[in-house]
Amino acid sequence: MSGAGKSTVCRVFAEQGFSIIDCDKCAREVTLPGCPALKELHDRLSPQLILPDGTLDRRGTSELIFHDLEKRGLFNKIIYPYITYNILTKIKKSGGIVVLDAPTLFEARLELLCGCIVSVVADKENCVRRIMQRDDIPEELARARLASQHDAEFYRSRSTICIENNGTAGELRAAAERAVQLMKGKK
Repeated sequence: MSGAGKSTVCRVFAEQGFSIIDCDKCAREVTLPGCPALKELHDRLSPQLILPDGTLDRRGTSELIFHDLEKRGLFNKIIYPYITYNILTKIKKSGGIVVLDAPTLFEARLELLCGCIVSVVADKENCVRRIMQRDDIPEELARARLASQHDAEFYRSRSTICIENNGTAGELRAAAERAVQLMKGKK
């Protein structure tokens, strides 16, 4: 759930020695100039998504897929196999417990790789405010981004551990530390 605090929770996990794989970063890596995913997005979705310098127009892509369900579905169908391959390659290179910072864990079917699923959720208005601040985007785009995602109950019902982030940064950190202890099998 965008704007809920996943990145903050992942920082706590990293401090505790977990290897973190940022799946958004994996998505950016597979759309670098010259990568097959970028060519396929150009050919199958829209040539206008590629900027003159050969990079993906991320803002244009966001506006396109967050407002058009059919185009979002095609985008996901194209991009997820490339992202999954990138993630699997990173998992094979990692040691110990690996945490996937994956906003689209279920859409990409990455939950099948997980022994434990930790979700971070927050009230919609908190998420909208955080997305606007973090991404410097207008409220309408932040709401469209959230509307394109599952609601908090979806994540709660599919998680081993669910962290509710509607309080302070300190409360979020404490909840993340409790999750680390549960993941390590401590009480």
